[in-house]
Amino acid sequence: MKTSGIFASLLATTTSVSAASLKQVTGFGTNPTGLQMYIYVPDKLAASPPVIVGLHPCGGSATQWFTGSGLQKYADQLGFIGIFAGTTKYSNCWDVQNAGSLTHGGQGDALGIVSMVNYTLAQYKGDAAKVFVTGGSSGAMMTNVMAGSYPDIFAGATAYSGTPFACFAGSKGDPTPMGANQTCAQGQIKRTAEEWGSLVKNAYPGYTGKRPKIQIVHGLADTLVRPATAYQALEQWGNVLGLTNTKNNTGASVPEGSAYTEVVYGDGTQVIGYLGQGVGHIAPPNPPVMLKFFGLM
Repeated sequence: MKTSGIFASLLATTTSVSAASLKQVTGFGTNPTGLQMYIYVPDKLAASPPVIVGLHPCGGSATQWFTGSGLQKYADQLGFIGIFAGTTKYSNCWDVQNAGSLTHGGQGDALGIVSMVNYTLAQYKGDAAKVFVTGGSSGAMMTNVMAGSYPDIFAGATAYSGTPFACFAGSKGDPTPMGANQTCAQGQIKRTAEEWGSLVKNAYPGYTGKRPKIQIVHGLADTLVRPATAYQALEQWGNVLGLTNTKNNTGASVPEGSAYTEVVYGDGTQVIGYLGQGVGHIAPPNPPVMLKFFGLM
């Protein structure tokens, strides 16, 4: 197909303006489960740049989530670095059930992701106080795992259609919503807020430092990962951070055109949820809302 003169001109302009691209990194450090690391470093990098880790859904890939997360545009604008991790095990689903990932310093997917973060901070003189993680579906489940197992690494997390930390703990087989064990994804595990919170606290016994802020986004019409799991995750993180549900604001627009209920814990700066009426799986990422929550916009 012949490229029109106008389109070719626009393409040339875009290419000349930005040379940044998603690149694979190997040899980034301890990687017990053989994860893939991709990195996006914008042309205009902020001084002491923040770092955001993106985690793909089941069946997805690092390159797919690079596009699906919508973060590239904002990395270019704000100068943060994007790490996009990938797994090829468990049908490209993250290990959210084994003790290796659910324990600080364990030999699981979580440790490989931390190695990616440490590599990036050292290589680009990143801001260790501004490291964040986000993901969709299985990536959202792993987002909660990273926030629970490594509170010393992550300052904040946004999970789109995930489950609470350690919800899949001990599950046999693939840690997927389609797997043999449906009790977690279907919201059938019954625990109190204190019991959910204890799972996080026990992942790093004795830790007394700062905990990450948590944003939970979920569709109320999600039948693959039931919305009950979002309420459980909010209760879990509310307990960990010593916060209770103070108010619910209906009609919040996240994203525009969809009616969400904003579930506020405390003053909403540390734990907040967005539950979308008529929204299925996966609740669509909304970078501006997430980045504002992280304090980057």
